[in-house]
Amino acid sequence: MKMSKINSLFLGLILAGSVGLVNAQTTQPETSTATSQSTNPTIEGLKKQVEANPKDTESLAKLAAAYQDASDWTNAIDTWKKISALLPDWAPSYYSQAYAYQSAKDDANAKLAYEKYIATVKPEEVEQNKKNLAYAYFYIAFAEQKTDPNKAKEHIAKSIQYDPTNEDAVKLSKALNS
Repeated sequence: MKMSKINSLFLGLILAGSVGLVNAQTTQPETSTATSQSTNPTIEGLKKQVEANPKDTESLAKLAAAYQDASDWTNAIDTWKKISALLPDWAPSYYSQAYAYQSAKDDANAKLAYEKYIATVKPEEVEQNKKNLAYAYFYIAFAEQKTDPNKAKEHIAKSIQYDPTNEDAVKLSKALNS
């Protein structure tokens, strides 16, 4: 599959789930065990497609998104990891992993995945990823504020650079720099 087709798919998934992503930044959804996927026809159909072609990254991305929609964070994470293994330079898979880890309340792995996302965004992709970069830097700054305040200050400055309208980032920056 071509990278542009995956980018288009991911953009569609992000746009469709943008309300959920915004919600994820302000609330913590409940962790769910994987009970709904066995009766979810969308997930079952996508699992069959992936079984038939385990390297079909488009079907894998749809499956990961379906797991997220079902709040099945463990399977969402595992599926995003499969995509990252197949496409290690595709930054959105790391952002999606971070989102799923965060939703599963696994802050340490969420932080690592956001760091990997930041490191993987190519210079020519920065402009289209500003909001996600801003949130990734904010999350890392928030996570580091007690253990490494200087690093947290660096990360929050980057967050505000990418999105100066993020009120939570501005508040954290004031708290870190006071």
